[in-house]
This record gives sequence, structure tokens and C-alpha cells, in this order.
Amino acid sequence: MTASDSHAVDALQARVVELETRLVFQEHTLLELSDALAELRSEAARSADLLRRVLEELKTNRGDSMANPADEPPPPHY
Repeated sequence: MTASDSHAVDALQARVVELETRLVFQEHTLLELSDALAELRSEAARSADLLRRVLEELKTNRGDSMANPADEPPPPHY
């Protein structure tokens, strides 16, 4: 093997090592993003459930103070 062949092999090996390093970093980042997305989806589901419960509670507790305005009699000046 000549010196230029040895240099080419070394360059290819260095390139492979760099590509493997990038791949490991990207895999790690992908796992972190996947975990973050799963957590955000879970949080969004909890928030949606809480909102539904609050709206149901509001509907049951709103009473006459928030009755439909169409059901109210007209004001006395009419």
C-alpha cells in the first residue's frame, strides 16, 4: 500500500467515525424529542380533560344568574 492509499484509507476512516458520531447524536436527540412529545401529549390530554370538567361544573352551577336572556321578561320601560 502506498502512502497516498494509506492517507485515503485514514481519511475514509475518519469520515466514517464522524458520520457514526453524528448518527449517535441524532438518535439521542430523536429519543429526547420523542419523550418530550409524549409528555406534551399527555399534558394536553390532562388539560383537555380538566377543561371539560370545568365546563360541565360551570353548566351545572351557573343557575339563574346566567340564564338564557331570551327567557327573561322585557325590562319595565318597554
